[in-house]
Amino acid sequence: MNINLESQAQSPGSVEGQLAELGARYDAAPRFPVAGLRVLREAGLHRRFAPVAAGGEAFSNDEAFSAAMARTLREVGRGDLSVGRLYEGHVNALALFDWYASPQQLVWLDDALDRGAWFGVWATEAPPGVRIEPGELPVLRGAKVFASGAGGLDFALVTAAVPEGGRCLVLVPANDEARADLTGWRVRGMRASVSGRYDVEGLELEPSMLVGEPGDYDREPRFTGGAWRFCAVQLGGIEALLAETRKAMRDAARADPVQRARFVEAVVAMRSAGFWVAEAARRFAREEGDAVAIARLTRGVVEQAGLTAMDAAARLLGTRSAFDGERADKIIRDLSLYLRQAGPDHARDEAAKILLERDPWATGDRLW
Repeated sequence: MNINLESQAQSPGSVEGQLAELGARYDAAPRFPVAGLRVLREAGLHRRFAPVAAGGEAFSNDEAFSAAMARTLREVGRGDLSVGRLYEGHVNALALFDWYASPQQLVWLDDALDRGAWFGVWATEAPPGVRIEPGELPVLRGAKVFASGAGGLDFALVTAAVPEGGRCLVLVPANDEARADLTGWRVRGMRASVSGRYDVEGLELEPSMLVGEPGDYDREPRFTGGAWRFCAVQLGGIEALLAETRKAMRDAARADPVQRARFVEAVVAMRSAGFWVAEAARRFAREEGDAVAIARLTRGVVEQAGLTAMDAAARLLGTRSAFDGERADKIIRDLSLYLRQAGPDHARDEAAKILLERDPWATGDRLW
């Protein structure tokens, strides 16, 4: 992982440079980032991680594939975290197609990607959640919340409870603005992710809309272990924040040994988080037994690195870090929300239980 902060400053024509410029506009007037996603498509990232049967790139081994994915997710995150969140969801959907879709569905996916379709994965819901109501023609009932890209993405894989228990993946159109409710998405950060509510009530369920079998989505380590992907996006945001902090530091701060130490502490935290993300991606690719615990620990490491970087930026830049229009302010606001995704404290506690139950010296466990 390259920690040369000079090299991480965006050039205007780079993917991250274009995303950063567009992100400032989306932050000022929140809306679905059509132009940001167009940048990714024009850069060849739209289908890069699609199944090979749907036109994706073939890699020599799974570890190389995951390492390339981690680099790309970081790059997009450095440009704009909202776009990074949407892109990570798209990559997640492509992985689910790769694992569970039928040959016919992969042919459909290839055609959809040719048409420029973007995908998401929506699992979060308020009670009673989304379910399949059986009948001569089954229908969906319920709605998803925190549905990133609601009304803007083309399709989403949503989890739905099945009558016999468990949940399955259903492919639904995600661009029906009448079903999207963004009125509750009034947030300080991650505004362009438009993570609102999406109503699937009454959608008729055809067999071709079911991807995989009930229980596939929740299979480990793919379910929990896949958290490394959004950690990679968050890491990209941390890298961008420290690069911006370094660029904007005044001479007085650069001359102060206390401030220099604070900056180095944040860089070390970022660098350490990079090692954890890389290791989590590697173990996930191998589907190792401890991939879940490593992913959970990685979430905590990245969270702490983000908190350290945000605190350092605030102290090193002073009030400039909070001014509207300053890139550091936007990244801090985005990170402060994104790092709260899906209960980080609970994830770390679950990992702690595993650590306390195992004796690594007696079992040769590689987790420690």
